[in-house]
Amino acid sequence: MMSTSWKQEQHQSFIDFISSFLHSNSYRLNFLQIAPDFIFNNGGTSVAFIFITNWDCDDSSSVFSRVMTLKRQFRHLYVVVSVPTKEQNDSFNGSYFKHAMEIGNPTFVPVSDPEMGFEKILKIAHARGVCKRQDVISMMKLERKRSVEQMECFLRVITSIPGIDNHDANALLVMHFEGKYMGYCKIYSTC
Repeated sequence: MMSTSWKQEQHQSFIDFISSFLHSNSYRLNFLQIAPDFIFNNGGTSVAFIFITNWDCDDSSSVFSRVMTLKRQFRHLYVVVSVPTKEQNDSFNGSYFKHAMEIGNPTFVPVSDPEMGFEKILKIAHARGVCKRQDVISMMKLERKRSVEQMECFLRVITSIPGIDNHDANALLVMHFEGKYMGYCKIYSTC
């Protein structure tokens, strides 16, 4: 879905590019009055996008205000910003930190031109749909939970050794993952 107000602000050749690009990737294009510029539904996941095709160095406040509003409404929100010149890129970076954005919430994707930006939008939407269909997020959470449980078990075993406190066990754990745990054992004669 594309916002009708966003469409009206764009050059017709760019809208034609988007339409043909979507068609070639088996997507339908609908024009609706929606708050974000695009919403894609892939695999049961809706992904919203704000697409700034021409960064205006003097109007950053309205962009970031809109981002703050929409990030409360959409769980999966991405902001794609076309910054083709160094001045625009510097302005965008300065504005990003001036408005105290939380890194990754939402994710900002700076690109060098609008066509590349739209390709990124489609790739992100597709990837989110694939992750949902394959339940990748749940598998990653489960894997992380198991990893934390294994580390906690490792720490309990190591701290049960007389003379090894929690700090030493954590240091050993870090060195273990760095592949240097044998040196630690030799230093403290605990192995």
